[in-house]
Amino acid sequence: MKQINNHETDVVVIGSGAAGLSLALSLAEHCSVTVISKGSLKEGSTLYAQGGIAAVFDKKNDSIESHVEDTLAAGGGLCDRDAVHYTASNAKACLKWLIEQGVPFDMEFDSKGKERYHLTREGGHSHRRILHAADATGKAVQTTLVSQVQSHNNIKLLENYNAIDLVKDTECDMQPVKGVYVYNRLADKVETISAKFVALATGGASKVYLYTSNPDVSSGDGIAMAWRAGCRVANMEFNQFHPTSLYHPELQNFLITEAMRGEGAHLKRPDGTRFMSDFDKREELAPRDIVARAIDFEMKRLGANCVYLDISHKEKDFIIEHFPTIYAKCLSVGLDITKEPIPVVPAAHYTCGGVMTDFNGQTDLQNLYAIGEVAYTGLHGANRMASNSLLECIVFAHAAAKDILSKLEKSQAPDAINQWDESQVGNSDEEVVITHNWHELRLFMWDYVGIVRSTKRLERALRRVELLQQEIQEYYANFRVSNNLLELRNLVQVAELIIRSALERKESRGLHYTLDYPEQSDNPTPTVLKP
Repeated sequence: MKQINNHETDVVVIGSGAAGLSLALSLAEHCSVTVISKGSLKEGSTLYAQGGIAAVFDKKNDSIESHVEDTLAAGGGLCDRDAVHYTASNAKACLKWLIEQGVPFDMEFDSKGKERYHLTREGGHSHRRILHAADATGKAVQTTLVSQVQSHNNIKLLENYNAIDLVKDTECDMQPVKGVYVYNRLADKVETISAKFVALATGGASKVYLYTSNPDVSSGDGIAMAWRAGCRVANMEFNQFHPTSLYHPELQNFLITEAMRGEGAHLKRPDGTRFMSDFDKREELAPRDIVARAIDFEMKRLGANCVYLDISHKEKDFIIEHFPTIYAKCLSVGLDITKEPIPVVPAAHYTCGGVMTDFNGQTDLQNLYAIGEVAYTGLHGANRMASNSLLECIVFAHAAAKDILSKLEKSQAPDAINQWDESQVGNSDEEVVITHNWHELRLFMWDYVGIVRSTKRLERALRRVELLQQEIQEYYANFRVSNNLLELRNLVQVAELIIRSALERKESRGLHYTLDYPEQSDNPTPTVLKP
């Protein structure tokens, strides 16, 4: 591999989902922006988000305070109230910004024939406040934002680039971040990007688990990079398992939106009986952690491979109108959801913890920002409420943009980054090591650090992850980088953070349920790890 010239920009955004593209668009009128994407621009978790985005549009029946209280309740006593209020208060303005960009949210007519936005409801919400584009809201958002960034002259797009590590200015006392090493996957070269500001918008780390609803790119890159650079992380033990991922060999990783339960779908055992009333008075509308544990419990109790989500009691036209994507996808494998129930299992879905930031997205390191799922803002607490995730992306992207622009004039262009040195490494002749370690990691994380945990399981997982870290570090030191190696290196780091955080929490709360500490403590605090 030979290095090509250093890229230079005012702001480099690592990640091309809702958070990264919103930030880029909010900055581009005032400075140069480079967006790097591990795959194509469209590939990422945003594209697959189905449900919608929460915001109070019905002031007559709903309120910001109600949105706040619902989020606090779902967060299991660990949300930062100020962060929740900040997000809910800025929700409507951010949704209007998306509408201005051209996102086609669903409309309806009220009783007087006046057009308005159609609002749906999801688990944990006490009112209808979810704006959506049928059952493919993420696709509508991503497609719109991609179109906007592609047509903007101040935004440079680097697709098929994998970020390796952040670079700090060690000559300066504050050691601010001044850029990033990136791996050009198509050219098989390591390149550098120098920037006044770096923003991590890399998404979550659910690929650390064997079963996940996330695309392949969700490998915790930003969290691992920030940790290695010296940033604190928080609440990594809270990984949300979406209760209803389709259980079918031909359609893996396909999510069945929470909105389906919001519109009246029932969860059933294989014998056709409902079970959610045994676990929570809200039944199918209980928060995700409760629903996922209920499904996990029933599957283990019955020895069942899956449970079933049934909306076939609704009118066929209603189902097809509200869930066209799910209807078409299921039909493609011979499953007609208007006539039969959908086989579902829980799957790792959302990383509630992440890199610690303030309300501007600023991390512990000068000039480094983190927004979206990669960040810990205090919004989600011990469990994320449905449709608050895309909202967090947009709200904090705008906040970060405002903060960066306030500092831009006083910021000097950083010095060039030292070239990537690979004079001491060679080409790998044992790719099987990566493949084997990859599978081993995801399997023991699923078995030992999944929906239900114990201290013994966590300790076993920690021993295994420490051994994997040694092997992978040795491999990384001796061979040229590859995409699989970089992702595995990051996933193993994130796995260690998840396990250590889980061991520190001596209680069961939200998404963290341990057999050894089934009760909740009286004074819970976030789990904060320092490098």
